Amino acid sequence: MKHFTLPKDGGLIEKNLPKGILHSYEKIRTEIYPDSTAASDVIADLVIDAIHEHEQNVSGRPFKLGLTTGASPVSLYKWLTRRYQEGKVSFKNVEVFSIDEYYPLKDRRATGRNRRLFNELLDHVDVPAEQIHIPDATVPQEQVSEYCAEYERQIRGLDLLIMGVGERGQVAFNEAGATEKSRTRTVRLSYQSRKRQARNFGGDVKVTPENAITIGIDTMMSAKRIILMSWGEEKAEAVKAVAEGSVNPAFAASFLQKHDNISYYVDETSGSLLTRVVAPWLVGPCEWTPKFIRKAVVWLCQTVHKPILKLTMQDYLENSLGELLDQFGPFDKINIDVFNDLQHTISGWPGGKPNADDATRPVKSKPFPKTVLIFSPHPDDDVISMGGTFIRLVQQGHNVHVAYETSGNVAVHDDVVLQHMDAAYQLGFADKFAEAKALVESKVPGMPEPRALLEMKGAIRRSEARSAVRSFGLNDDTNAHFLNLPFYESGGIKKNPRTQADVDIIKDLLKKLKPDQIYMAGDLADPHGTHRVCTEAALEAVEQLKAEGEDWLNQTNIWLYRGAWMEWELGRVDMAVPLSPDELIMKRHAIFRHLSQKDIVPFPGDDPREFWQRAEERTQNTARLYDELGMAEYQAIEVFLKLC
Repeated sequence: MKHFTLPKDGGLIEKNLPKGILHSYEKIRTEIYPDSTAASDVIADLVIDAIHEHEQNVSGRPFKLGLTTGASPVSLYKWLTRRYQEGKVSFKNVEVFSIDEYYPLKDRRATGRNRRLFNELLDHVDVPAEQIHIPDATVPQEQVSEYCAEYERQIRGLDLLIMGVGERGQVAFNEAGATEKSRTRTVRLSYQSRKRQARNFGGDVKVTPENAITIGIDTMMSAKRIILMSWGEEKAEAVKAVAEGSVNPAFAASFLQKHDNISYYVDETSGSLLTRVVAPWLVGPCEWTPKFIRKAVVWLCQTVHKPILKLTMQDYLENSLGELLDQFGPFDKINIDVFNDLQHTISGWPGGKPNADDATRPVKSKPFPKTVLIFSPHPDDDVISMGGTFIRLVQQGHNVHVAYETSGNVAVHDDVVLQHMDAAYQLGFADKFAEAKALVESKVPGMPEPRALLEMKGAIRRSEARSAVRSFGLNDDTNAHFLNLPFYESGGIKKNPRTQADVDIIKDLLKKLKPDQIYMAGDLADPHGTHRVCTEAALEAVEQLKAEGEDWLNQTNIWLYRGAWMEWELGRVDMAVPLSPDELIMKRHAIFRHLSQKDIVPFPGDDPREFWQRAEERTQNTARLYDELGMAEYQAIEVFLKLC
């Protein structure tokens, strides 16, 4: 199965660029790869090379390898397992140390933070059991300080330490406020940290451990070599702060800048705020395509706080854009070209305006009406991410369909199920409250939820999605499709692998509808998350159908939207759909129909705002950016990237 990466359009010319210049803004040398799979493949080779080098040059002791917990290393562990199965490495002479664990725990294997380490790696390779060191979360409280001191003694001086960096720059359980002198110890987890970890305990913060055992910053600094990893756009701010910012206790991993043998591996989305990505002209020569020129001019406007048509030659020269002037100047021509280019992205007709001159419009006028298919990974991503455009497509007469790719069942709180069952009973229908309550009480932390409970939760989310699209006129019986892709139905947070079965379900719908326009999620916040898997499955379906002779797909345009957290940078935008105040309210009301996701959604992330608040702020901020660049002023704007 292929991994999706965003298309490139211009950028820094890295070929023959000295490494010192390429990494000149970084305090930790950072390598950017298309996705976590590609980066993890490289890291796996580094691990194996280090093990082999140790075997050749050091005798008398095993190779000491420190490994991270959480989701970041999953791809790495799969690559290491594959290398072992191919006979490329043995772990018999490797001593493995984990860097943290929840505390206390009764069942370390079922709910422990290290279960992925075992499930994805240690259970499949030949490292001797006596050479595996995991912080013991069952140690009595009165003995834990002495235990941590002994673990510190054992783990110091690692040959190689591999760690993931979190959304707030935390490393292991060293969060904001950790000191560079910290060593292995117990720490009290912040509420935000427990919210993040609650996904491993059925989404219930109340049963999530309040403490953890973690190695410290000083422990990490004792390692001979350190490799850091971050994947997904939600970690972009942390990557920039840790790799390029000053040492700052608010980002604990930034202390590691002082290590003399450290490197950072990121994917394109987590590395998207690094200087060489945001403003590559500050680093070296660039390939100047029209979109890349727009990216540079928008950046310049935001740097000097001017609209496009007020930029001067001096603005360009003083901000390292002399190369752009030399190749495409004079400056006033660049200003006008970019202004017109950006203005042409704005369209109130996302399906194309009938009988209009469409030479400069983002969408062709014919055919009209169009058959439109919106893929929604969860049953609310459609209205959260592109609700205004969705509404406009329906109201402008297009044949709009929405495909909810997953059931979204695990994101329904148990209390919501009980409330629905109680309402049914109060209305005189069958009494299922006791049955639902028994299912809730039978749940085991760390284990899949009972299938009967998941079916109830899935039904709740389907009813909410149907209500949302009914609210703006879509026929929820004929035009709302619930695909229930199999990869999602694991009963827990960790999903099953994507298979051809998922792709075939999407192919069947595509062949049935033959859409002229397809919208799908382009936000890749989590490399192992639902949005990425759904988008990759849909793109795989399109590719397979083209190979099978479905030539109509060659005329189909695919548009990518983003979710409620981040938006497309204006340099990438191909279509901007302005929303009126009334349309924004209609979109908000559609989001409100998803009652199970309001207030008590189990997995909301770190952002305390509700989804409708995030969505409105995102679209209003986009409108504000267009206004500041000299465009017309709108209430809100939803933006899209055209994939093909």
